[in-house]
Amino acid sequence: MKKLGLMVCTNSSIDYLDFDFDVTIIRSMVIMGDKEFIDYEELTAPEFYDMIEKDPTILPRTSMASTGTMLEAYEKLRDQGCDTVLFVTISSKMSGIYENAMMAAKMVEGVDVRVFDSKSVGYIECAMIFKAHEGYEQGKTIDEIIKDLEYIRDNNKIYFAVKDLKFLIKNGRLSNAAGFMANMLKIKPLLEIDKNGAVVSIEKIRTFNKAVDRVIEKYLEETEGLNTETFIIHANNPSTVKYVREKVFSLRPELGEIKDYLLAPAVAAHSGPGAITIGYMLKK
Repeated sequence: MKKLGLMVCTNSSIDYLDFDFDVTIIRSMVIMGDKEFIDYEELTAPEFYDMIEKDPTILPRTSMASTGTMLEAYEKLRDQGCDTVLFVTISSKMSGIYENAMMAAKMVEGVDVRVFDSKSVGYIECAMIFKAHEGYEQGKTIDEIIKDLEYIRDNNKIYFAVKDLKFLIKNGRLSNAAGFMANMLKIKPLLEIDKNGAVVSIEKIRTFNKAVDRVIEKYLEETEGLNTETFIIHANNPSTVKYVREKVFSLRPELGEIKDYLLAPAVAAHSGPGAITIGYMLKK
């Protein structure tokens, strides 16, 4: 492998992180009422959350990039001298981006394209891209890099709570939504991303605050005695981020640091504003 081109989808929210290497970002469209915006380029997270706050009747939707867009990205990286391209995508259970990426990979010539299903979303995708870049800098082969990504994929967990379940249900992102009738939308369930990369409800809880406490409890139960990188992801909810961080630190002061990451519009359109996540990755 002479030169590795890195790609990730906009669902990673990588635009809101600092990094010093080249990554091609495949962006989704965010549909707000009758207007369409390219995620981040035309609608940033602060702008998105401000629009929702000003008009709560808006139910955002998203539209993924086409196979042609992905093919063009592969060809551009090839023409820049990349002999290998690694594209980390949002879970194939949450979006058709992975399938489109695979179709485009079969169409491109002159470059080895590897499409990797993160089976997750948000910061997990970023962690994979950072690990891939690190591996490339260390001289690893693409197969060795893929194995590093598989370790992250198989050794992480995300629990979260949303303020309003309607976003997940109406956008079709809750895999076991059949268990929630319209009159049950006031429930604030404990949600997880399961091993297959699907968003599922695992406990029905009546209030958002109780759901947040249960998210913390599940994290603490699962990580007892483990060496982990812990993180918080949120949809513009700094007060709950502060609460979660302080609660976890009061019980696990040895953690030292818990970083938090903002959700991009392409993801927050499905979680709804206020959603909060605590997740972890096992360290080797």
